[in-house]
Amino acid sequence: MATRKTRRVVLLAHEQMNLLDLAGPLQALFTASKLFSGNGPALYETIVASVDGGLVATSAGLPIMTVPLSALNDIAIDTLIAPGGSKDDRMRAPPQLVAWIALRAPHVHRLCSVCTGAFLLAAAGTLDGRRVATHWEWVERLAKLHPAIQVDGDRIFIQDRSVWTSAGVSAGIDLTLALIEEDYGHRVAIETARQLVMFIKRSGGQSQFSVPLAAQSDATGKFADLHAWIAAHIADDLSIGRLAEQAGMAPRTFARAYAAAHGRTPARTVEAMRMEVACRALEETALPLKTLALRAGYANEQSLRRAFQRRLGIGPRQYRERFSVHGHAPGKDTARDAFRGGRESFQSRATV
Repeated sequence: MATRKTRRVVLLAHEQMNLLDLAGPLQALFTASKLFSGNGPALYETIVASVDGGLVATSAGLPIMTVPLSALNDIAIDTLIAPGGSKDDRMRAPPQLVAWIALRAPHVHRLCSVCTGAFLLAAAGTLDGRRVATHWEWVERLAKLHPAIQVDGDRIFIQDRSVWTSAGVSAGIDLTLALIEEDYGHRVAIETARQLVMFIKRSGGQSQFSVPLAAQSDATGKFADLHAWIAAHIADDLSIGRLAEQAGMAPRTFARAYAAAHGRTPARTVEAMRMEVACRALEETALPLKTLALRAGYANEQSLRRAFQRRLGIGPRQYRERFSVHGHAPGKDTARDAFRGGRESFQSRATV
């Protein structure tokens, strides 16, 4: 980092935007600079701009101070971030802001959006032919309004060449950490996440939905309680017989009723929940694989390895090396290239 240059990031503000869509990325960039700039040039210069400048009201009611877009006419922009947000269930794209994005987009190194900020980039014609993420609640509207875009409603964020788009609100921080990692490496990104007291540094391939939450939210009656019980007893015997007993049903009746209600077997749900527990443990702890496997409900370390290969296409050691908060182990295969080229298939193999 001795020869680093300061990267200029412009965040676009508009009326009724989500405050966290702007504040989250802004704080992550500031924190990275504070931690690692030292006596050298700052890692990032951040500018918040709006069409006319001055105070812009956010949907939370807190106004933010901005510079006018005209002040950026003669300066180079490394990264442009379009936050989302609206006052109701319709995303309005200010014509002047859209026109400015269309004008400047070809000349920025990276073009990014947070949440429904994707609507701004789409209106400017910058997302045609690309894979895009946005808040799950707005996926159908974005796809219908802009059929030339491939919208993915599951991913935390997506990088399609120089365009980065993220899911709702807090996912903007995940996207920003990925930008920081691309600029300055894993250590800077992970230490920034730790300073922000992020629960984990999530990859773009991860889902907007946790497995237990998704399982419970689409359940009715006793199966909702069953999913909560599974999560609390993930290391125990979770065979069909034990689950049926907990649900108060005969095993065959339970298996049929569960599959009819959820479109998958109980075993698939258990496996997905165990995978999520294992992934988080690999990301957040330095537990030996043997101990981790038992805590996640696997019979042994080999069973854990087989599950990872089957569901994610890599082993647990590779997963830990790529996503651990403790950083990469030097001299080992971190599978970085495999993940950069194959994130689009990562979560599809891990979903319930």
